[in-house]
Amino acid sequence: MLSAQVHAAPPPLTGHLLPDRHGERTGRITVDSRTLWRDGSPWLPVMGEFHFSRYPRADWREELLKIRAGGIDTVATYLFWNQHEETRGTHRFDGDLDIRHFITLCHDLGLAAVARIGPWAHGECRNGGFPDWLDTADCTPRTDDPAYLALVRSHYGRIAHELRGLSVLDGGPIVAVQIENELYDQPGHLATLRTLAEEAGLRVPLWTATAWGAAELPADTVLPLYGGYPEAFWEDADPGWARGMRRHYFFTPIRDDHAIGADLRDAAPRGTGPDNSRYPYATCELGGGMAIAYHRRPRVPAPDITALALTKLGSGSVWQGYYLYHGSSQRLTHAQPNQESHATGYPNDLPTVSYDFQAPLGEYGQARPSYHALRAQHLFLRDSGADLARMPLTLPAAEPAGLDDRTTLRWSVRADGDSGFLFVNNHQPHEPLPDHPGVRFSVTLGNRTAELPAAGVTIPSGAHFVWPLGYEVGAGIRLEWASAQPVTRLTVDGTPTAVFTATAGIPPQFALGPGTEAVVPPEAARTDRSAEGTLVTVTAPGTAARLTLHGPGGTAHLLVLTEEQAPLLHRVHCAGADRLLLCADLVLTDGDDLRVHTEAARTALSFLPAPGDLTGPGIRPDGTDGVFTRWTLTLPPTATPAEVRCLRSEARPAPARTGGPFRRASAPRDEDFDHAAVYHVTVPATALDHDGELLLRLRYTGDAARAYVGGRLVADHFWYGPDWEIGLRRCAAEAIEHGVELRVLPLAADSTVHVGPQARAGLDAARTTARLHTAHLVPVHRATLRPHPEAPGSTARN
Repeated sequence: MLSAQVHAAPPPLTGHLLPDRHGERTGRITVDSRTLWRDGSPWLPVMGEFHFSRYPRADWREELLKIRAGGIDTVATYLFWNQHEETRGTHRFDGDLDIRHFITLCHDLGLAAVARIGPWAHGECRNGGFPDWLDTADCTPRTDDPAYLALVRSHYGRIAHELRGLSVLDGGPIVAVQIENELYDQPGHLATLRTLAEEAGLRVPLWTATAWGAAELPADTVLPLYGGYPEAFWEDADPGWARGMRRHYFFTPIRDDHAIGADLRDAAPRGTGPDNSRYPYATCELGGGMAIAYHRRPRVPAPDITALALTKLGSGSVWQGYYLYHGSSQRLTHAQPNQESHATGYPNDLPTVSYDFQAPLGEYGQARPSYHALRAQHLFLRDSGADLARMPLTLPAAEPAGLDDRTTLRWSVRADGDSGFLFVNNHQPHEPLPDHPGVRFSVTLGNRTAELPAAGVTIPSGAHFVWPLGYEVGAGIRLEWASAQPVTRLTVDGTPTAVFTATAGIPPQFALGPGTEAVVPPEAARTDRSAEGTLVTVTAPGTAARLTLHGPGGTAHLLVLTEEQAPLLHRVHCAGADRLLLCADLVLTDGDDLRVHTEAARTALSFLPAPGDLTGPGIRPDGTDGVFTRWTLTLPPTATPAEVRCLRSEARPAPARTGGPFRRASAPRDEDFDHAAVYHVTVPATALDHDGELLLRLRYTGDAARAYVGGRLVADHFWYGPDWEIGLRRCAAEAIEHGVELRVLPLAADSTVHVGPQARAGLDAARTTARLHTAHLVPVHRATLRPHPEAPGSTARN
């Protein structure tokens, strides 16, 4: 039996954070030392980073709808100084640089916003976002040098002008402003930057700064934000996993990570960092993926992302912030390349165009497995985040001995009073953790002890989940504990319904106290009664596993889905009600419409309760799916092979070069692609006759590749294993007229480049080969469906 004892936490510290210069200490958003509050209620933000200036303005609204559909309620974005003032004295906030329009769209769609205003930002941007002309200005950047502050004051003034009236304090969406980024040893300068921003007119309830690397921050002036990644492109090209990233797969009260941005520091951290007893545990850079640098190209699968996110929740996080949540592309309209590179003194060479980041939503809006898997966590946070936000961390009696302990089960409890949540993580990248047989937990909460499950179970390698302790289903019915993951609660046809998913192949069990009776479908569950109450074991979770609970206060339902159905589950508001939807594709809501983004020729959509009727091209009713009602969406054929001509098969690798302060492998230069293998892909005029993206999906052997349309560079790629995808919608007319030219380079025999072990053979082959193997044109359809209610549906849980 694994045990943990939850002790009452002292009251949080309140009223200590510096108010804004207008005396704003209270308002819509407040914070104490443990919790964020919004409109008087605990708030656990789920924030995703999306760089507006790196994505076409015409697509912002649809991409924000996708972000919202993924369970994100707050959008963070950088403002890169070198994009807005490339030429000194000429400020641009037009077109794709229109921050006001972007933030207004967030507001229109019910999303909060966080502006990361720099002036130094990083974000793998040229000079960290500093304009080139700053090098010739007579000033010392990132200090309180008056000459530098005068330049920053002008920049902040223009930002404040664009964002006027958009603070949450003025009824807008901006809840926070981040100043600077990864500044470790200038607390006075950070305080000065906040003052400058306020004097410029920025007025928000929360001012933040990144705190990793033992950063010295001005006490009680900014809220420290932390991060953690599953991998690190900024490490050297060593063959193994970046060691510092192991810490993010353990439950720990330690918030800091000295590895993030370590390649930009001259020495190891010297300070102790903020006093975290004064601030809630907030994050802004949980790895939604990882960028690809030329010298180091780690691949990050979905479980690496979801396990890290869950472990941060289980460690006490009350603000889940992902970097990146939506990929993008570097800007190509400036006089100089806009990416991080050796040419500007950075340790790492990034692609000229691609900033995909393997994010949940890709460079062209593709929905990745991590998008669907994270959505299941976000449904849980939407439902239970207000409770979780007030629950401190409790660690078990037996903790892992260190970063290399792979035998001690990793788990934690967050609890308040006699309710809480038990977190388990048995996953980490690259080095699988062992199965744990015969596991039971004993958690003491106040004057009661919960022991679960009823018998020992095996927690398999890779499993990561959360189970509830003392959970209100509805109608006054409470679960003492459950060995299944809570997802959401809503009212279906007048009856409170709690939705769970099975976890890790473990039979879902629900412990009911005395006075609550369970009626279960015999083909899906069984009950065992005792003096202590009733134990319900679900033997066949799925769409038919709906249990009925009767208590003194009324009746409620439990719906227990399979583990495989968790990433299919959406909660949508349509036809006047909240509904559950099972669909393997990305589904978003836009007013009364549902919109499905899919590559599939046939897509199933199962609703509970049914929305009455659905209209739209290709949609038809298709019977029932357990207690759900199913529709099938049929669309035109999907991926088709593209017409490819090889224009030149011979290729010569770029010379093995190194650059930057650490002499890491440098990316091929423009002129090196004159010696690449060359292919031409024809794009038929009808290929874009649909409402959605058209992906050119490529499989090749090589080191690096570029794509040109009409002689213009539109995409590039450093090979690391997955197929390369290029979205053609944004250059549709040119692609149809000219086709797409692909140039592929082999890898120099003496280049030192890291890829994951599963990709090593492919990169080794690139030392002698540069060849395009397959090219497919893949339409991503946007099918809009309109529900027409025929009967009352559900209502949101209060």
